[in-house]
Amino acid sequence: MKILNYTATAVLIVLIFYLLIIGKDLLLPLVIATALWYLIITLGNAFAHIRIGTFSFPRRLCVLASFLTFIALIWMIVNFLSSTVDDVLEIAPVYQENLTTRLENLSFFDVSQFEGQSFGQLISGWINIPSYAASIASSLTSVLASGGLILIYLGFLFLEQGHFSKKISSLVANEEKEENVSKIIARIRDDIQKYITIKVFTSSLTGLLSFTFLSIMDVDFAGVWGLIIFLLNFIPTVGSIIATIFPALIALAQSDGYTLFFAVLGGIGVVQLCIGNILEPRLMGSSFNLSPIVILLNLALWGYIWEIPGMFLCVPFLIIVTIILSHFPQTRSIAIILSSDGRLRVPIDKTIAPF
Repeated sequence: MKILNYTATAVLIVLIFYLLIIGKDLLLPLVIATALWYLIITLGNAFAHIRIGTFSFPRRLCVLASFLTFIALIWMIVNFLSSTVDDVLEIAPVYQENLTTRLENLSFFDVSQFEGQSFGQLISGWINIPSYAASIASSLTSVLASGGLILIYLGFLFLEQGHFSKKISSLVANEEKEENVSKIIARIRDDIQKYITIKVFTSSLTGLLSFTFLSIMDVDFAGVWGLIIFLLNFIPTVGSIIATIFPALIALAQSDGYTLFFAVLGGIGVVQLCIGNILEPRLMGSSFNLSPIVILLNLALWGYIWEIPGMFLCVPFLIIVTIILSHFPQTRSIAIILSSDGRLRVPIDKTIAPF
């Protein structure tokens, strides 16, 4: 019987991931709309806590202000990128050629050959600036093309949000189990809210400091790199590495020597190190307790399933899955494997039986 259960579970997992891959065009806008809905509600709650004496703003007005704030931010970002993307794509081949030439001129690689190719030619195959720029532009265009569908989903989520608790009550039909489900949902809400709040703060600080530094160093498209660094810092581990290396490579491609390259590499590296390895862990604490190797594997998995958008969503997905698994005795062992040190915030006597 256990073998049959394990087999059925494995088949179900494979089927779910297969549906996620083939249903990307339909499911991804829904997930993005859900994320935006959650962010709007979170910001709306923050606005609701603003008080002027004894006066507080109505909740609906706060949610509307939050929605308009997000629309304005998205419009500003899209407008900024649309005004610079053509320039970036136009100059990307020039950067690629300069970068290849600069790497080929490194004296200690002059005599090295890799399968008949010089070091610069080999690196140009790995680091293809025009290809990466086109890929990022394509991903942004794809998300924007789904903007209408995302707004439709977002509208229905706002219409449905008042009925969520009623649906849970009808679905569970048991007061004790309904309380347990409410606790799980509250825990997921609190953890996701804490994660997003901290990441927005640290990523904004990283992007702002990086933009300031790159502007001082006169690196081309400092504003674009500041925005990209802000976004990349939402991708765990890999994002901060890319956000450090690529501005340095652009500095190498646009300059005649190597001074600007090492200055940018060191400057952005120090910013990433101070914020990502000192400030952010202090703010996060041990709240999430996720294994670094599991985060990397999860990043690779969601990157394969939903590409760049999946990389941004991978950590919230992992937090949700770990919280849910930790509340059930049958799946608690999986949550322990996903954790960093094996300690879960849900005691074994607080786990709940399956519905």
